[in-house]
Amino acid sequence: MPLTQLTEESDPYCLQPLDAAALLFDAPWSRFAVIGDSLSAGTGGPSPGYTNAGWPDRLASVLRRVRPDLTYLNTAEVGATTEQTLDKQIDRLYEFGPDLVHLPCGANDLVRRQPDFDRIEQLLRRMYALASRTGAQLTTFTLGRAYVVPAFPDWTERVVRVNDITRALAAEYRAVVVDMWDHPVNAREDLLSEDRIHFSASGQAVLATEMVKELAHVLSRTQGTD
Repeated sequence: MPLTQLTEESDPYCLQPLDAAALLFDAPWSRFAVIGDSLSAGTGGPSPGYTNAGWPDRLASVLRRVRPDLTYLNTAEVGATTEQTLDKQIDRLYEFGPDLVHLPCGANDLVRRQPDFDRIEQLLRRMYALASRTGAQLTTFTLGRAYVVPAFPDWTERVVRVNDITRALAAEYRAVVVDMWDHPVNAREDLLSEDRIHFSASGQAVLATEMVKELAHVLSRTQGTD
């Protein structure tokens, strides 16, 4: 018998909107900002049975259920490197005055002949330092195994290194980090969009759920209930 096609309602890695809102029912965040690249933007193609929406729009929708006054800014640009994010998006972040900020994980810094990992770490650290000045809760995620750029035979090693940088900076700046490297969803054949780079809508839904869960952990720690 053919395998049953998953939908957003049957996906074991997805929370339904009301369940997600219940986890964040006392969330204090009312100004949510996203900066970075296409991964930050939630770029991706459709998946049958899933709402065609990126992870940040999904997260904003969940937050809006518990904070109807939520204001949401997404300045992410396709192809943006960390340096370009710093040059073009940080000022808008400050003007917005967020209390919840998502930061990119350096994916486009890797797409070059010889990545300079010392420089990548320096730029990412500067981004974290500047974003932290807003006083906002910071979030990020690591790149998943399914994210592949065939032009570079050492791509896996590149991703491992930048993920390690991301984890270390997130720990230093007390940022929420959704670790997608070993997530079971990487095994799904239909996880990626047609471009073979971005998560399809099913992956976006899973990523949004993981972000909700990690933010819920922040709330439970703050309240001393974890």
